[in-house]
Amino acid sequence: MTLSPGNPMRVVLLSVLIFEVIIFGLAIPVMIVIGDVPPGVASGFGGGAALLALLAAGTLRRPTGYYIGWLTQLVGIALGFLITSMFVVGVMFAAIWVVSFVLGKRLDQAKTAQS
Repeated sequence: MTLSPGNPMRVVLLSVLIFEVIIFGLAIPVMIVIGDVPPGVASGFGGGAALLALLAAGTLRRPTGYYIGWLTQLVGIALGFLITSMFVVGVMFAAIWVVSFVLGKRLDQAKTAQS
């Protein structure tokens, strides 16, 4: 469930997680204003999701970072239960994460086959 240390797709996965930190943080006022979610709930869930993405980005060099990254994708989709637009945003980020991970695995396999 990890990519090799020299794999260029690791940078893409890291970028996805950093953008998720931003998007989850920006989702907080959207949940409050448009979704009528109480500020404490919106801040707790949005902030928690942002912190989870930040933790995954910070630990992506280790195998646990990938597991936290996968969990972050599920949490991003789950935010859709608070405001439905996050279903779309969460699925888009999860799709980018999955495609990047699959392409990274293919790069690892191609590098192994060349050796």
